[in-house]
Amino acid sequence: MAVLDEQGQIQIHTENIFPIIKKAVYSGHEVFLRELVSNGVDAINKRRMAAMAGDCSEGDDGTIKIHVDREAKTLTISDNGIGMTADEVKRYINQVAFSSAEDFLEKYKQEDDAIIGHFGLGFYSSFMVAERVELLTKSAKPDHEAVRWSCDGSPNFNLTGAERTDAGTDVILHLMEEELEYIEPARIRTLINTYCDFMSVPVQLEGETVNKMVAPWRKNARELSDQDYIDLYNYLYPFQGDPLLWVHLNTDYPYNLQGILFFPKQTGRADWEKGEIKLYCNQVFVSDSIKEVVPRYLLPLRGVIDSPDIPLNVSRSALQTDRRVRSIGNFVAKKVSDRLRSLKKDEPQAYAEAWESLAPFVKIGAMEDDKFAEQVEELVMFATNASISTDDTSDPIGGNERNFTTLDGYRGRLPNDEKIILYCTDEISQSAALNLWTSQEREVLFADTVIDSQFLPWLESRHEELKFQRVDAELDASLKEETPELSDGDGETKSESLRKLIKDALSNDKVTIQVQALKSGSNGPAALILLPEQMRRMNDIGALMDQRLPGLPDYHVLLVNQKHPLVEGLLRLQSGGVIVGDSGQSPSEMLARDLAQHLYDTAKLSVGGLDPKELANFQNKNLQLMSQLMERGL
Repeated sequence: MAVLDEQGQIQIHTENIFPIIKKAVYSGHEVFLRELVSNGVDAINKRRMAAMAGDCSEGDDGTIKIHVDREAKTLTISDNGIGMTADEVKRYINQVAFSSAEDFLEKYKQEDDAIIGHFGLGFYSSFMVAERVELLTKSAKPDHEAVRWSCDGSPNFNLTGAERTDAGTDVILHLMEEELEYIEPARIRTLINTYCDFMSVPVQLEGETVNKMVAPWRKNARELSDQDYIDLYNYLYPFQGDPLLWVHLNTDYPYNLQGILFFPKQTGRADWEKGEIKLYCNQVFVSDSIKEVVPRYLLPLRGVIDSPDIPLNVSRSALQTDRRVRSIGNFVAKKVSDRLRSLKKDEPQAYAEAWESLAPFVKIGAMEDDKFAEQVEELVMFATNASISTDDTSDPIGGNERNFTTLDGYRGRLPNDEKIILYCTDEISQSAALNLWTSQEREVLFADTVIDSQFLPWLESRHEELKFQRVDAELDASLKEETPELSDGDGETKSESLRKLIKDALSNDKVTIQVQALKSGSNGPAALILLPEQMRRMNDIGALMDQRLPGLPDYHVLLVNQKHPLVEGLLRLQSGGVIVGDSGQSPSEMLARDLAQHLYDTAKLSVGGLDPKELANFQNKNLQLMSQLMERGL
């Protein structure tokens, strides 16, 4: 038998070049370990299938072994897989562009996902960190000798006979000086945990199995308990608490995909651009940014999507967007909506308790995706001041310290001729108006998230019969007293006199002054700032475009409660006293004007309508008024 000793040049096929040898192809050098371990798992699976077909020896259970030699500055990745003959080394290693996975699958007709190297060997990624690479391999097929291949990163290689007893392959990396971090066991352990944790073959570092091996998402959902899901979430996202709920994904047509997605508890931080879902291909970690796969509104979900059918570029570092990817995104969205629908139907209490964390996904998704909007239309809820239902409608539903209702539930409780849906965005700044409505037992929805400023108009655009009105937009007749007023000697009613007094005190034609006797009487507010719904929305849009907080527009309504004691006292104060000095007004009249201005400023203060300078003046005037009132009382 002739002794093998061959030199030559690596063939690179220009028609489907495999440019892994160039460092720029990969986003990070560390992925070389993923590629080499994947190749080892691939070789082990090949041996198992070939042994079943009677083409090679079966061998021991498959294992990947990683060994560090600090003195020699080498890192060795070993497997006991199918190995290679000299001819196979020439074909699969020297001819860079070829992938052994394709030919092997063609021969044994197994499922694609049995071979990790579905889109290329990735062997040449080793040259990102090694100045020289050796390959020691022995085929598991009978009557083949071991061979050693070596290359220094140039197109030149050496292929010689070698000594190796057992079938399998050793890849020996002689590391560059600037890449010596990869002879640190702690660094290698981290990379195994990152990229190889859920590979089905044990990966050993210095004799210790490092990876978990079991991928729960590859199991049937019936095989997993709730605790199994929670344990996976806590392992993938430590110190984040338990998830709210999860969605198990499993389909083999028209593409192969498994996964588990988790809804996290609301944390106030959500990544709507990159996302936190991890992408795997046949249990090999590929990326933690899959914005091309799932719709943007689902990016802050967490978990795993594992699919060999998601098209990746040759280095697996980037997704290639195509029709299949869009189809996968639609599938994921549909499974999410199905899970939410079943939760709301089967466990309405749990759904209500989770709603505030689920709402951003549902609302943003509905606005961005018409198909998703149809799927979740009946799932949208709002917090409400209505009491929990005691009949069979189960709406409202009690949640976490709040009750929740659907839009249909709210509309079902409206009087027959009522079309207005009342809502509140801030219980503090809108408390006066809110209390007016609730004192008359009117139901109010709470739309108090940033998303709602866009979501409510979107709902109106889809349902022409709906009209949302904020509690401080305007007041209807049900909140006002209808008692007729008597005129004084000059032919003016009290409300007309009050309106004139306040208008003169403010001297501002941009403020529309209304005087009404409110049913809440002395328990109600003395004055309210009202903004017509469409005017306020226009103001909010302008603020958004200018990237500023929405303030109080110049044109607004000041509603004065005629029945409030302070307001009733204004007219008495104005009519009393003797004129002193050249002002033409008595001290009582001047005090009435100051109190009228103070009434307006207080109403503005409650809605954040005072700028810093006005706020400072308000505090000074407040002290001055208190002093004047004390003098009159002493």
